[in-house]
Amino acid sequence: MGLFDKIKKIGIFNGFSQLDDDFYDELEESLILSDMGMDTALEAVEELRRRAKAEKVKDVEGGRALMREILCEMLTVEDSALNLSTKPSVVLFIGVNGVGKTTTIGKLGKRLKDDGKRVLLAAGDTFRAAAADQLTIWAERAGLDIVKQGEGSDPAAVVFDAMSAAKARGVDVVLVDTAGRLHNKQNLMNELSKIGRVVEREVPDAARETLLVLDATTGQNGLIQAKQFKESVPLTGIVLTKLDGTAKGGIVVAIAREMGLPVKYVGLGEGIDDLQPFDAKSYTEALL
Repeated sequence: MGLFDKIKKIGIFNGFSQLDDDFYDELEESLILSDMGMDTALEAVEELRRRAKAEKVKDVEGGRALMREILCEMLTVEDSALNLSTKPSVVLFIGVNGVGKTTTIGKLGKRLKDDGKRVLLAAGDTFRAAAADQLTIWAERAGLDIVKQGEGSDPAAVVFDAMSAAKARGVDVVLVDTAGRLHNKQNLMNELSKIGRVVEREVPDAARETLLVLDATTGQNGLIQAKQFKESVPLTGIVLTKLDGTAKGGIVVAIAREMGLPVKYVGLGEGIDDLQPFDAKSYTEALL
């Protein structure tokens, strides 16, 4: 299937013929139920009302085209492509446990390898039992090298080893797993800051991305997570997992609009090839 073919579509545009008050009320409710959030849904519907009036659009098909433009604009906050302009480039993955962070790293590593890049994985989540083992399984599936240490090791030491190995081996991209939780939030943020300092010291000129991985099925809770992480970590983008088979895809718009962060990849299934670059146009086509 193509991008977002699996997302259940909002059928509101099929149930009306004219853009009347009943239509707008129903559209607003549908967008909220898609996890777009109250504020973002209201803003989208009000903008549709404004443009439809200004352009004298009264039929539903014309409204659909306008809404497609509006959502694309909301989603286009920054470039959604990864910055991998240096050798090595470094991508840090953060997010709470259970969102699919480790599997996302394996899938992205496979994509980059297929694109001809030499990829190294760094098992920086030494807090969660078997996290390094899980990442090792993905490394083997994707045919990637991995740097790891024992459970309970210093994550920054793992990252240091990975940066050293990347420079010695001529690696193009280092993908770094990090802890999803520690004893408290402050410890976690301190650990992430420490990892960042190691990267800065060892590869100061490297292009860097810090991607927050979120589970799309958690809806507005995912938005809350994003806001909490952004308070402490300089995020560059979002990866949304588990979008397959969910009617809750509106959370993508809410995150882009309220966080000002681009969604860079989406996970549409469990297979190793199910991680795809996010495309706003394809997304809005599916949602509407």
